[in-house]
Amino acid sequence: MAIYVMLSKLTVWGRKTVKERPHRIKEVNKEVEAMGARILHQYATLGEYDFVNILDAPDNETMSRVAVELGSRGTLDTITLAAMTLDDFITSQAPQKKK
Repeated sequence: MAIYVMLSKLTVWGRKTVKERPHRIKEVNKEVEAMGARILHQYATLGEYDFVNILDAPDNETMSRVAVELGSRGTLDTITLAAMTLDDFITSQAPQKKK
């Protein structure tokens, strides 16, 4: 499984939905899981983005499907970043042995 960071901003419609039904956020989380991704951590933030989500998914195609589905609803805009642990990053930087 791969790790992804999804930054999201509520649209006008999204803010209206959250104001009227704040628990809708957790309903969407269940829908994301039904699409094959798993939410590991989720934070509401102040600033340019309203939410920072850390997800686990089997591949880029699954995350792409999640991002398109969520964005197509008109309630939020997302930016999705592939991520790796610091240990995996350090291992990937090790010199490769020549064959």
